[in-house]
Amino acid sequence: MSFPITRHRRLRGTAGIRGMVRETVLNVLDFIQPIFVTYGTGVKNEIGSMPGVYHFSLDTLKAEVDEIASLGIPAVLLFGIPETKDAIGSSGFAEDGIVQEATRLIKQWYPGLLVVADTCLCEFTNHGHCGMVHTHTVDGVVHGDVINDASLELLTRTAVSQARAGADIIAPSNMMDGFVQAIRSGLDENGFEHVPIMSYSVKYASAFYGPFREAADSAPQFGNRKTYQMDPANLREAIREADSDVLEGADMLMVKPALAYLDVIRTIRDQFDLPLVAYNVSGEYSMVKAAAQQGWIDEQAVVLEMLTGMKRAGADIIITYFAKDAARWLRG
Repeated sequence: MSFPITRHRRLRGTAGIRGMVRETVLNVLDFIQPIFVTYGTGVKNEIGSMPGVYHFSLDTLKAEVDEIASLGIPAVLLFGIPETKDAIGSSGFAEDGIVQEATRLIKQWYPGLLVVADTCLCEFTNHGHCGMVHTHTVDGVVHGDVINDASLELLTRTAVSQARAGADIIAPSNMMDGFVQAIRSGLDENGFEHVPIMSYSVKYASAFYGPFREAADSAPQFGNRKTYQMDPANLREAIREADSDVLEGADMLMVKPALAYLDVIRTIRDQFDLPLVAYNVSGEYSMVKAAAQQGWIDEQAVVLEMLTGMKRAGADIIITYFAKDAARWLRG
């Protein structure tokens, strides 16, 4: 039958009917809130390119965690800005590293709040790359090659130290070949076979990361990350990357960024049955914030529509700097 017998608007006529037939529902349990932790005392510094997002020292961290827990957000994702950096990112796997110390505190304050530890070296290396590099100079210009296999040992040490500090989930974001297998083996050998891996399986060399690099002080000092992060033009490659991580022991898969990659989220959802994470990244956050500050958009409506789109595309979990705001809006 067709019009006038079929009238699709019948199911849109009231808020009650629309709610009853809604196909995709956002829930606060879908969200992970990122946090940037740093050294010092009394630090709560807003990140210039990310309004509403801050660097916290350990003594100011509790108020932020209190707020997150009070809103019912189930998990945080920790990024650390270290006191010192070196060529191998040794502060990333130090037992008293900033992420490790923050993890211990959060688990002491809120044992039930999940701590997801970002496992990468870029914040901790003096060259800003996600692994060890071999550098050489040509005509006064520094060039470097990221050394894949040697980097795996350092990444594994980082993951084990994070698990030892109490991290509930290890989230390796480095995009080295074989990183899931190396980390899984390292965790298992050290008695952390129960700790799941949330793999940054499909991570693109994206222009949307700009504000994060200010927040984490992790911009590459030479070159770029295109030899290990994915070409934004590729979709079939995403399936190969995710398939490798499944075979190597990943427990959750991630697509990063999210907003310009909804087709990738849907493709990975259709191909694999593991829980799927979408990372609503810093550039996506900052664009919305900037437009909202200008009065050009309704921030609440746009954010909830955007997050709903990510979930509709197939994401089970969304990492977003909007998590606290979204949790409040969903309550209200």
